[in-house]
Amino acid sequence: MIARRAEEIAPFIVMEVLEKAREMERQGIDIIHLEVGEPDFDVPPAVKEATCRALDEGLTHYTHSLGDLDLREAICEQYLDAYGVVVKPEQVVVTSGTSAAMMLVFGALLERGQEVIISDPGYACYPNFINFLGGVAAKVPVYEKDGFQLRPEAIRERINRRTKAILINSPSNPTGNLLSEAIMRDIAECSPYIISDEIYHGLVYEGQEHSMLEFSNRAFVLNGFSKLYAMTGYRLGYLIAPESFVRPIQKMQQNFFICAGSLAQRAGIAALKDTRSEVEEMKRIYNQRRKFMIKRLKEIGFSITVEPTGAFYVFANARSFSGDSYRLAFDILKNAHVGVTPGIDFGKNGEGYLRFSYANSMENIAEGLERIERYL
Repeated sequence: MIARRAEEIAPFIVMEVLEKAREMERQGIDIIHLEVGEPDFDVPPAVKEATCRALDEGLTHYTHSLGDLDLREAICEQYLDAYGVVVKPEQVVVTSGTSAAMMLVFGALLERGQEVIISDPGYACYPNFINFLGGVAAKVPVYEKDGFQLRPEAIRERINRRTKAILINSPSNPTGNLLSEAIMRDIAECSPYIISDEIYHGLVYEGQEHSMLEFSNRAFVLNGFSKLYAMTGYRLGYLIAPESFVRPIQKMQQNFFICAGSLAQRAGIAALKDTRSEVEEMKRIYNQRRKFMIKRLKEIGFSITVEPTGAFYVFANARSFSGDSYRLAFDILKNAHVGVTPGIDFGKNGEGYLRFSYANSMENIAEGLERIERYL
């Protein structure tokens, strides 16, 4: 008999859109992908060189369970330079992608029935991680008119004796919006632990991102190399934890993952130290695409009240076309041959929206939106 937690876990709908799109491509249909949040750029040359050099040098064995010390020190330098916060290498745990970091954080924090406050809409996998580990995802609605900002007063109303943590994601998936410094400071004053998913840091085009470490010593930071450095296939992430949690997290890492990949870790050092110009160029191109996509979506008839300023997503109100985002997304795939993500994937409050990713070429974005306009 299949375990209940395996039976009851919700599907990741964007992956189901992608898998259906791949089936259509195998039938010879030309699909434009605006559904997946994966950079279309190749990794920077320094990352390739570091990978090959590590292979040549035979660095193909287990590392320390917390991660290569050189990489952990480079991460600490990054946070000092970017945010002025002091992080010790002993607080950093290098992981096999940020998803593994989530598993470790929630595993270290949650007893059965304890709650983590998350936004609705928010990243689709958060509640699945929390529920799988016996916790409860306590959803707080956020709204388009507010730029999908979490309201501290709404968080305080949701806090109860079972609340263990508040999870924030800025810039956000799916909305691409930033939390303001004032709101982050206010959230930091709430009593539970704060989990800050900072995977899209560096991909900000207007305004300034902030790390929760600037405002709280009760923060767990999740970050990685997939988005900013286009290193999705390297599966390299990390978490920064309060010192008292490091040893329990390390023991879980030893048992469940042993360590992150040794070659990927050497590549991560190069990414942090030797890719500034390539990252700036990727960011410039993303910003061009962002502006173009927002303009075209509005011309087509989608509503975007507060324009996104980070990550590589536009979360567009599609209610003028349909109130059923799941059906609309699959209709667009079937009839316009463009992959988009239904808003319902990100929570009940995401219904009526579609998420568009501009992690694709300008040519493909233009053609994809032209196809959608003709279909609609």
